[in-house]
Amino acid sequence: MYVGLGLTVVTMIVTYLARTRLADHIRAGYPAYAQERIDTAAGTYLIYLTVLGALGIVCWFCSIWAVGTGKRWARGVATLVFALSASVALFNLLVRDTSGDTGLPPLLGWVGMAPCLAGLLAVVLLWSTRPASRV
Repeated sequence: MYVGLGLTVVTMIVTYLARTRLADHIRAGYPAYAQERIDTAAGTYLIYLTVLGALGIVCWFCSIWAVGTGKRWARGVATLVFALSASVALFNLLVRDTSGDTGLPPLLGWVGMAPCLAGLLAVVLLWSTRPASRV
C-alpha cells in the first residue's frame, strides 16, 4: 500500500511536470483556441487531477491505517475504493472530448493508471491472506 501511496504522489508530480504537454494536447485538438483559453483548460485539468490525487492520498492513508489496525471492514472498503479509483482512471485514460481525441494526453492517462496497479495488488493480497484474529 505504501507503493500505491508513493505512485500517487509521483503521478501528481508528473502531472505538473507535463503541464506543457497537456497544453500542447489541448492546442492540437482545438487549434482555433486562443492561448488564454488553452491555459484556462490546462489549469482546470490540473485542478481536477490534483483533487483526484489528494483524494487518492487520503484513501491510501486511510487504507494503510485500517489494515494496520486490523479493522474488519478494511478489505471491503479497500476493494470499493479500488473499483472507484480504477473506474475514474480508466475514464481519464479513455474519454474522448469534442475534438475526437482523448481528453488527457496518453502520458497522463497511463501515468494515472499506475496507482491502480498497486491498488489491484493490494486488494488481491488483502483477500488472499487471512485477517489477524482480534482477542
